[in-house]
Amino acid sequence: MVKEISGKKIWGTAAVLVLAFAVAGAMYAAPIVRKTHLVARTEEVIHNTQAPPAQTQPLKAPPASTSDRYRHDQAELHHAQLPQAQSVPQAAYSSPSYVSAPHVQYSQRRADASGAQIYMPVPPQDTARYTAYEDNTAKRTDDAISTFGLDVSTASYANVRRFLNIGRLPNPDAVRIEEMINYFPPLSGGQRAKSLANSPFYVGYETAPCPWNVDNTLLWLTVEARGLDYREAPPANLVFLVDVSGSMAPPERLPLVQASLKLLTDRLRPEDSVSIVKYASSVGIVLPATSGKDKAAIRRAINNLRAGGSTSGGAALEMAYEQAEKGFKPGGVNRILLCTDGDFNVGVSDTPSLTRMVTKYRQKGVTLSVLGFGTDNLNDGMMVSIASSGNGNYSYIDGLMEAQKVLGEEMAATLVTVAKDVKAQIEFNPAVVGEFRQIGYEKRQLRREDFNDDRVDAGDIGAGKRVTVLYELTPCGKSFSNSDPLRYRNEDKESGQKQLLPVSRGDETAYVKLRWKEPDGDVSALAEFPIMKTPAASFDSAGKDLRFSAAVAAFGQKLRDNPELLATS
Repeated sequence: MVKEISGKKIWGTAAVLVLAFAVAGAMYAAPIVRKTHLVARTEEVIHNTQAPPAQTQPLKAPPASTSDRYRHDQAELHHAQLPQAQSVPQAAYSSPSYVSAPHVQYSQRRADASGAQIYMPVPPQDTARYTAYEDNTAKRTDDAISTFGLDVSTASYANVRRFLNIGRLPNPDAVRIEEMINYFPPLSGGQRAKSLANSPFYVGYETAPCPWNVDNTLLWLTVEARGLDYREAPPANLVFLVDVSGSMAPPERLPLVQASLKLLTDRLRPEDSVSIVKYASSVGIVLPATSGKDKAAIRRAINNLRAGGSTSGGAALEMAYEQAEKGFKPGGVNRILLCTDGDFNVGVSDTPSLTRMVTKYRQKGVTLSVLGFGTDNLNDGMMVSIASSGNGNYSYIDGLMEAQKVLGEEMAATLVTVAKDVKAQIEFNPAVVGEFRQIGYEKRQLRREDFNDDRVDAGDIGAGKRVTVLYELTPCGKSFSNSDPLRYRNEDKESGQKQLLPVSRGDETAYVKLRWKEPDGDVSALAEFPIMKTPAASFDSAGKDLRFSAAVAAFGQKLRDNPELLATS
């Protein structure tokens, strides 16, 4: 997966980190460009070596810190012990051990009369459901501006990793590039971007030659919410809504749900409260509102969950919201954590109806986040939709290390909203930029007029969460790909009449506007700033965060078969 440009491979050492799951910034200093273990694994999946499955070996308990976890991932990939099993220390988690990803099944057939056997992988039946989004295309700056909602979900990256680890390429619709980029913490360590006046955000930007098209420019823009130690967060009223239907019986589903919720339970404070609602063929309250101080009672309730039956998801959501309203904490965190594979099949089960229900309660101050589990029957499309409508986030949990990241290290970002309905609108300077193409955020696109309409829902950002946006920019004067220029451009705001192209600020590449609401507010605030024309001399000299994000974006676009990267192999 490399492309030669001026004698150098475009992936840079950034690709080494993203595709090997390591985020140690020091590795960026190495000038050597090489393929990574995960790139090699991807190529192995493509060529599909004919070999019997290796014996699985248990992994150690999840490391305590983010850096340890990434080094752990890298070491395991290096030894290529796939598929991998992971055991949960019984002293800490009484749930049975589970497998982080299902085994690859193999059948054997006789190759010839000599009796030689060839092991061939059996194509697995994939019943997962994904929403199809068309890749963003290039747009002329004299005809359009970019308007979208920011997104902090990260489920796609963990799901893609699962596919590759079990020897399969992901469904292209499972690859959402913004979720892959936003999965990783910044590589710049404790150095924050500049504080944006009168806002809860830090912002930063950089431009550099685009690595897969050196005639174009890559714009990297980041928005980071102010951080918060969860110990200082408002009291939390949490409802664990757990799917215990028959589809959740496999070890990587309900047993992993139980172990994950215990990780969260260990971090609860006395002022927090937890309710547990389970659902299968019927719905029931496993645990009424209980103080976070009584961890033993919460853990017993989690341990007693058993799988079996069909899935009555709609009724379960109603009961979970009733519990959230009973324990509602004004000014606090009131959130439902839905743990499911999304396979609702009884009662209200269609996505539009579920979305309307979630939206109704969101307006009452109860938010919803989704933790996705499992492989086949995974209803990814539904979970994306209801998490977005619930002003929450969607994470895919493929093992305890991922649970520790989402519910442990990033607990404040997962549960505490700093800004809701966050929208961005970017106008590119036609004197500098001829066309722009946004990379990712297909599911968050908005109309231009939606930016100023506070009734339009958008993404929420949790405490300390960082959101990255990438654009590929075609310089002004270059021949455009698919559209003719317009004779007129701007409209006069007072008369509505078209004006001739005015003289533009040649020192600005673009102008950014952000809108957001306070967590309990209904009226949005506005902040804006220009992006100055200060490109890096070369891709190699650009900042490591830009190079890292470019590596992730290139990899994701290849997995989606994006035609913009056809020349990149």
